[in-house]
This record gives sequence, structure tokens and C-alpha cells, in this order.
Amino acid sequence: MTTPLRIDFVSDVVCPWCVIGLKSLEQALAELGAEVTPDWHFHPFELNPAMPPEGENSAAHIARKYGRSPEEGAQARGHIKAMGEQLGFSFKGGPDAMIWNTFDCHRLLHWAEKAGKAHELKMALFTAHFSQAEPLNDAETLVRAAARVGLDADAAREVLDSGRYGDEVRATEAWWREEQDIHAVPAIIFNGKYAIMGGQPPATFVKVIRRIVAGDV
Repeated sequence: MTTPLRIDFVSDVVCPWCVIGLKSLEQALAELGAEVTPDWHFHPFELNPAMPPEGENSAAHIARKYGRSPEEGAQARGHIKAMGEQLGFSFKGGPDAMIWNTFDCHRLLHWAEKAGKAHELKMALFTAHFSQAEPLNDAETLVRAAARVGLDADAAREVLDSGRYGDEVRATEAWWREEQDIHAVPAIIFNGKYAIMGGQPPATFVKVIRRIVAGDV
């Protein structure tokens, strides 16, 4: 007998640990198989809401924000790349990679959530940013990502051009930040009660989910 499992996944498109968390959770769910039936819900979080439209060099941004040296930055990128490879995801970014304002990404994801395609679009945007170095400040990058997962390109372009869902994204971000005390991502909440933070390994997710299903939490 399968058990329904609600998954609220709070993340940002330019967060590498969010990729790790999502791919790891997907792998865990594949291992669990018919034990659970996941009910996915994706929610916005902006790591850098004040990021200008032209973006910023990622290495310079990390150094300024977290005080990392170039050597520490390179070491961190290597660690993330290795973890991605283990999970079947390719991180191609180097010292010249960019980081972008992701508000428009989240508006488009809000629209995709209503169409039942947020999971697919989230992965397509992760791939565009981390694997293909496509500029997320270009609306056509986002439109192409939407089209790749079966969403209507013209409808996606209209969402972006119109500014639609901006208020909804801001309200959702505020709710998770102010009401649920989420200040870092990824944040993964199971059944509205049990939160796991960060890019945990698949085995951790398997263990936690089995405990939730068994009522042993």
C-alpha cells in the first residue's frame, strides 16, 4: 500500500545546493518506489532579490557575500561538481560564470505550478543556468526552458512580458520567510510538518521519509 507524501520544495534557481537537494530527493523517491506517492509543490526563494538585471560574476559575488578567497571558491565549485556528477547532473560553471536576478524565473514557475509543470520547469532552468550557462536575464532563455518541458512558448512569453504573478511570488516568499522562518535554501518540508534543510544525500531522505510513513517521528 502506497502512502501519500506532500513535498514542499523551497528553492532558488541559482542555488547549486538546491539542485543537489532536488536530484538527491528524486533519487531517494526512486529507491522508495511504491512505498510513497509524492505530491510536489515548488515555492520561490530569492537568494539575491536586489541583484541588478545585468547580473554579476558569480565568483566575485560569492567572495563579496561570504568572504571566500578565489582558492576557496574553486574548491567549493569542485566539490559541488563532484556531487552533481554522482547524482547525474552536470555543473559546468567556472570562475567566469554569472549569477542572475531570478524574480522572473519565479513568476514563470508560479505559472508552471498552476499547469502542473513546476517540477519539470525547475529542472530545465537549473540545466539552463548551471549546465548550459544561458543568461537568465534573457526572457527567451526562460521561454525556451518552458517550451522544452511542454509548456506553450507564447503563453510563457506573455507571462514574462506582462509582469503577471509578481504579487503572488512576493506574497509567497514573504510567507515562507516570515511565517515559516525559512531563511536559507533548499528547504524541504514533508507533509507540512517535517523540514530538512540543505542538499542531503539520498540515504538521509530515504531514512527520514520511511520514519514519517511509519509514524516514528
